[in-house]
Amino acid sequence: MYVGRDMTELSMTPYSEWKESELVFFHHSLQQMVPYLNQEGQQIHKNIVKEIERRGGLKRNEADYTHGTRISYD
Repeated sequence: MYVGRDMTELSMTPYSEWKESELVFFHHSLQQMVPYLNQEGQQIHKNIVKEIERRGGLKRNEADYTHGTRISYD
């Protein structure tokens, strides 16, 4: 379950200030709805993807005792 700021608050926040968990959650959510998004929704998703790429992507290269290889947004 996602616990964090909702899209209303995030829409007024620059993407550079979003937490990684927020980017992951909304990227996953919007990715599932891509065929149904209007132009504004597609632009939001595109901006989220650009911010993820700017930060170096989502994949963790190795796990340790406190983190797995997947980023969790729970």
